[in-house]
Amino acid sequence: MTVFEKLSKINVNDYVEKKDGLTYLSWAWAWSVTKKECPDASYTIMPTDYDEDLGFMCHTSVTIEGQTLEMWLPVMDGKNKSMKKKPYTYSTKYGDKQVEAATTFDINKTIMRCLVKNLAMFGLGIYIYAGEDLPDSESAKAPEPVKAPDVLIELKKGSPEWDKVVKFVKDNKSQGIAVLGNKLNAKYSISSELKKELSSLCNQ
Repeated sequence: MTVFEKLSKINVNDYVEKKDGLTYLSWAWAWSVTKKECPDASYTIMPTDYDEDLGFMCHTSVTIEGQTLEMWLPVMDGKNKSMKKKPYTYSTKYGDKQVEAATTFDINKTIMRCLVKNLAMFGLGIYIYAGEDLPDSESAKAPEPVKAPDVLIELKKGSPEWDKVVKFVKDNKSQGIAVLGNKLNAKYSISSELKKELSSLCNQ
């Protein structure tokens, strides 16, 4: 059994928290279970990037049985708006809304959520991001777990794949960059520069 097959069959429902319509998995529990099932697992917290226009972007990488996968996640408020070093306002049909300045607490929280998403790339709780209520092993009606690709497609600006991704992000930006990023990372290898550009499309 592969790492993905093993971790994707674990029921994580008792360790999730729902907030503002989103589901969060306890990072402490996720890491404990991963280490129990895969003792050689390790992770790295990479430097947090900051762009004056886009805000903060957190990065992690996880290595299990010789395979390393990366994940990225922007620091966002409860409305999925990017948080920056200073407060700012944006217009909606209900009037102007304000986004508070990011704090170290916001950044730390995002890093740990990024780690959980990183673990989902290896299978743990990935059905949450796919919108399913139960892992495949506990529901005959549930679809087969998402298969991790053997080789990720390297995304290059100007390529036909890039045009497809840009259209996908623009058409689905209401889902938020966190959800879209998870879907794209399951198929593509994306540079930090292109991740920032895709993130900016969601905020337009």
